[in-house]
Amino acid sequence: MSDIRPTLLRRRLGAALKTLRVRAGLNLAEGAELLGVSGPTLSKVENGRQRTDPERFLTAYGVTDAARLAEIREIAKLSDGSRHQSLYVQYKDVISDRFADFLEMEQIATRMDLYAALLIPGVLQTFDYASAALGGISVWRTARETRASAELRMKRQEILTSSPLVMRCVLDEACLRRELGGPSVLRRQLEHLLVVSQWSNIELQVIPFKAGMHTGLDGAYTIFHFEIGSPVVAVEPLTTTHYLEKDDQVARYDAAFDRLRTQALGPEASRDFIARIAKETL
Repeated sequence: MSDIRPTLLRRRLGAALKTLRVRAGLNLAEGAELLGVSGPTLSKVENGRQRTDPERFLTAYGVTDAARLAEIREIAKLSDGSRHQSLYVQYKDVISDRFADFLEMEQIATRMDLYAALLIPGVLQTFDYASAALGGISVWRTARETRASAELRMKRQEILTSSPLVMRCVLDEACLRRELGGPSVLRRQLEHLLVVSQWSNIELQVIPFKAGMHTGLDGAYTIFHFEIGSPVVAVEPLTTTHYLEKDDQVARYDAAFDRLRTQALGPEASRDFIARIAKETL
């Protein structure tokens, strides 16, 4: 079955299978003949546009390396997960292809390292705050799309209680002071942060204005870590999301995030900081 949208994880699987073919010394036509498929079919698999069972590739290409076998099997398992596909089908009218990749990784990551520069991250937003944030760019959305997008953000939050996900989040102070939807909406949002910051799988830190220059001033990003396979960095400018997968790129963001955590207030001091701002928000 051919898929219209090649997801990021399926592209990674396809690229891994292509690497195996090349290492086996086979061109596309030779690989297709060995597998008993057409050249165009194999090309679709390697480009992430068609699902496949990787076991036949591993056998055909003579792969015996245990680490390589485990990684490819894990990527194949993750790329066919049902949770993110269900959300994609339910909310496909408000999910771009680029965000579909983000949604997919968010659903299957084992750890997310997240820095937010201007707004509370979607996965931590209340419905009213999300509606106000999405409504702020309503020139790109209808009222129905805004509500559906806010509902999707609430659905996404189930990963915080129904999966083994660990989330480490650093918020710039600006996130805590921007009044979206008015003071009461912001206050309830801050109170929500105080609740989730107590959860054992969430580490929430604040980097205050007085910290001055820090490694997050270039903008928001999320580093997705998986049970197996290399991490992916999602960088989020205004209108799209860019994904970085090269080892040196990921290492740079990992180092920047570690530095941010040392510059930010500790988790307990951060809760006190959020509580003080909540009390100031009347």
